[in-house]
This record gives sequence, structure tokens and C-alpha cells, in this order.
Amino acid sequence: MRDSSTGSTARPSGRTEPDRPSRPSRRTVLAATAGMTAALAAGPRAHAADARPHGDKALRALISRMTLEEKVGQLFVMRVYGHSATAPDQADIDANLKEIGVRTAAELIAKYRVGGIIYFAWAHNTRDPHQIADLSNGIQRASLEQPRGLPLLISTDQEHGIVARVGKPATLFPGAMALGAGGSRADARTVGRIGGAELRAIGISQDYSPDADVNVNPANPVIGVRSFGADPDAVAGMVAAEVKGYQSSGVAATAKHFPGHGDTAVDSHFGFPVITHSRELWSALDAVPFRAAIRAGIDSIMTAHIMVPALDPAGDPATLSHPILTGILRGELGYDGVVVTDSLGMEGVRTKYGDDRVPVLALKAGVDQLLNPPDLSVAWNAVLNAVRGGELTEARLDESILRILRLKSKHGVLSDPYVREGGVDRVVGIPAHLRAADRIAERTTTLLVNKEGLLPLSRRCTPRVLVVGADPASPSLSDGPPTTVLAGALTELGFTATALSTGTAPSATTIAKAVAAAADADAVVVGTYNVTATGSQKTLVERLLATGVPVIAVAIRNPYDIALLPGVGACLASYSWTDVEVRAAARVIAGRVDPRGKLPVAVQRADDPAQVLYPIGYGLTY
Repeated sequence: MRDSSTGSTARPSGRTEPDRPSRPSRRTVLAATAGMTAALAAGPRAHAADARPHGDKALRALISRMTLEEKVGQLFVMRVYGHSATAPDQADIDANLKEIGVRTAAELIAKYRVGGIIYFAWAHNTRDPHQIADLSNGIQRASLEQPRGLPLLISTDQEHGIVARVGKPATLFPGAMALGAGGSRADARTVGRIGGAELRAIGISQDYSPDADVNVNPANPVIGVRSFGADPDAVAGMVAAEVKGYQSSGVAATAKHFPGHGDTAVDSHFGFPVITHSRELWSALDAVPFRAAIRAGIDSIMTAHIMVPALDPAGDPATLSHPILTGILRGELGYDGVVVTDSLGMEGVRTKYGDDRVPVLALKAGVDQLLNPPDLSVAWNAVLNAVRGGELTEARLDESILRILRLKSKHGVLSDPYVREGGVDRVVGIPAHLRAADRIAERTTTLLVNKEGLLPLSRRCTPRVLVVGADPASPSLSDGPPTTVLAGALTELGFTATALSTGTAPSATTIAKAVAAAADADAVVVGTYNVTATGSQKTLVERLLATGVPVIAVAIRNPYDIALLPGVGACLASYSWTDVEVRAAARVIAGRVDPRGKLPVAVQRADDPAQVLYPIGYGLTY
């Protein structure tokens, strides 16, 4: 799935076609759920404890009334373009027609009876919290209007940090590796609890978070800072804490990517990674956080499109591996919750088999939810025909549907699928949540280098600060480029700060411009983003150092950058370029707070990767 988020966070004015219903009547919900007891709270529900889960007998009765086509649909979680379930913009209608063969989310539900929908910013699902709530209600209404219609699980990837689909004014927290640097399980649980409550208030009931991968490969192009770190026990503790936080707020957490995507140099979006860990190493390293998630009562686990020969020598991706999903995850680890695939549009799962075989093989392997196939018609019909032809049994589908319905029931989706307008303003992005995010971020910033006590900067001795560096696209619908945010934060703290974006690959002309600007500065702050030995970011830093002006590097993604920047006077790791983390780094630079983060991963020497430059647990303070 794509990990970029785009779109405006401004609430649209003059909405003419809201999807938000008036409060649904008890009769409507009861009828739609085939007579099951509905627990309609007096106000918006925030906690799973408010729901009254239905027993398996009632859920099996629901399944028994489904047609085969409806059963097939329940297994799919699909993308759809548009801010509205019934009246999206024309460009989104065109995209839906091209990719799915329907015009709207309502038509998607009517045609395929899908059990879930996934939100993306790039699909224009997440403009602002009120719009998202309207869309969620419109989706639920469209499903409940169908014969034997059931509420949907609405999901998204809200990991925080560099992967977030719902942006401001919702609360955005530090990502996993930053939390790993903070080392506080209480903070991780708070992120889950508050983040979950805000998702639930806008109608999202399943979050594909937390990342349970143990990132032991600095070259990992797809996980990296999305992982809590490289120590399996530390990662396990943070995963369990975040799971409990999310699920206490009525949102199904999802540990990913089983059996572990932390040691790969290939991105499974674009290739087919192979993990060469032995069975013993896998058990001692990769499996540890997933065991912890299961002990914590995790609702769902996402598969990885990776090959692990030690676990299954057949050469299949784990998503399609019966030995891995049924033999190990279900059998050895004792997990009986929902198993969801990573996006079926990713290359890692499409390398060996065609798009018609992938969903069938995934179900045979032990999967319950089939996420975002590239062509829903092909995938849906393939499963339908596999049952009609005898390759899959209807009983096998019933097994997965029961798990999905249990999850819906547990978190009150079956009983009360709608969200209330008032709940959005009472929960999403409120001052207490924003303050919590700031305080947590301050506990994560990690100081790696501080030569001659350069930091904290003094407003009296170094009043003029030039901020240069990379400005990657916002991962979370935030305020702006990190150089601008950092300069603005330093200005608010009493410095005279100027921003100059130099990009991830600055040209000779851009470097010369930055060097010239440094002549008028008392200190230079450089935001670095995945520095390489031969890249021009390294050249930029070296040219700035040659001016004699003090240079402070802020690694705004991977903390490994410092291995290639030996000359800097100071270096901080913020683990992401989101506003909350960049502003926390500014407060550390200015001495408003002390750096408290400790490296959750080791940083190796650039010239000798076998040697550790900064070990796990390293971090300076003032």
C-alpha cells in the first residue's frame, strides 16, 4: 500500500450532500442486524467496554442467512475514491470507474457486499475529521440499506510518524521508533488510547498499527522508523502497550507484518524480499513482538509479502503460506483472531502468482481478510469460483467470517455503527490530546553528538540561525515543510531563524546558496534525510562546516545519518519530519527541554559496518 498522505485538512464550507445521518433509530439498527440486541449509548461510544458482544450462536445465525456472494464479499477490504459515499468529486468517480467499475462507495458496497473499506489520503477519503465522520456514516448507511446488510469495518494505516492517513486537526503523535527512543510503555499506551479514541470518533474501527517488526537492518527501505527498534524485548513491550491502548478505545489494533519484515533490504511494495533468518533466530527475534501482541489480546495480525525459507521452503510469500499462517501463527502461537493480508496490490505477493490465484491461495493459507486487491472483480470472482468449483469450501469462508463478525461485535460495530457529529469536536484534536503529543515527543528526541557543549543554543550568543535541509513531502497532512516548521519554532523560542530548503539531493547551485546564507548566521541547523556516502546532502554539510559556522544536524528520518556526518558540532535524531517531532527538536535545540531519548537501534560505522558507533541505549543529555 502507498505510504504517502496528501490532501487538505481544511473543513469544507457549505457541504450540500452530507453523509452524516441524524441519530439512527434503534429500530433501524435492530432491523439491519437481523434482530440482534443493539446497545445504543446515550452519547458517542468511545470504549469497547460499552459494546455488548454477541455470542457465536447469534453470529453463526447471521452467517447462515448470507448468500454465497455475500459471504465472499465479507472477506474483502477495499479502497474507494472520494470524500463522500454517494456524491464524490467527478475525478474520484472517474478513478472508481477505471479501477473498480463502480462510481461510488455506495455502489461498491451494493455490487460486492464488501466487509470493509480502507481509507487513504491519496484516495481523498480523509480531508478533515467531520468529512471523515460523514463518509463513515454514509458507508454504513449504504451497507445497512442492502438486504441482510451488515455494518462494515472501516480501516486505515494510522501508525503516526511517517505513516498517517488522518492529518490535522486530528492529533498526530511521534512514530514507533521515536516512541522506542522514549522507552515509555505508558507513552505507547497513551498514543494507542488517544489515537484510537480519535479514530473511533470519525468512524474508523480497525487500525493497521502497531508495526511489530524488529528493525535490525539499517538499509531496510520500507520499515525503518516505523519499527519501535532493534531489541525484540523492547519492541515487544511497546507493541503490547500500544495494542492495549488502541483496543481500550474501541479500535481493533493490527500487529504487522507477520512473520517479521525487519531484516530486508527490499521493499515488498516493489519486489519480493527474502528473509534468511534461521528458525531459531526467527523465534528469538522476529516472533517475540507478535507473541507479546497475542498475549495482549491483539484483534488482528497483518501478513507480510516476504519469503522465509526457514519457515516454509516452498518459496511462497508468507501471505500465501499455510505452514506459516496456519501452522505457526494459528498452531504454534495459538492465535485465533483475524488475519488480514497486506495490500494485494503490492509486487511482493504478485511475483509468483496471478491476481486471480492470490486471494484463493491466501484463504487456503489461513487468511481472513483480503486487503485492497488491484482488481476487485478478478479477486472476488476468483474466490466465488473457487467455492463453486470445490477448491474452497463454504465452511472455510464461514470460519473467517465468524472471526470478522466477532471483531465487529467486540468493538460495537454491529450494535451501533454510526458516529455522532458532537463526538468529533469533543474528541478529535482537543487541546489535552495535543499537549500529550508534545510532551511525549519531548521524551523521544535523542542527542547523539554535542561537541564542546554547542547545545543548547543561546539566544544571546547565537541569535541568528539558518535552517537548511531536506523537505520531504509531508507524511501526515502537517503544517508545512520541516525546514519551515523548524525555523518557525526557533523563531517562537526567541531566535531569528531563516528557512532555506535544499532538498534531499541539493545541486551545486543550491549548496552554494546555502553556504552564502551561512555567512550571515551564528549557527546552521541542517535537516538530513537518509544521507548516503556519495550523496550531495553529505557534500552540503561538509561545505557548511568549512565556513566555520557551528553546524547542528537533525536527522529527520533515520538516525543512521550521523555515521556519515562526523564533523558536525551536534546531532539530534527526531525519527520523523512530522510537526510534533520537529518542534520538539527545536525545543531541545533551544534548551527549553533536555534531550531524553535513547537510541532504540544501533548505529554502525560508515566505513566498517561490523563496528558499532553508537549502541542501543546511547543518548546524551544536558
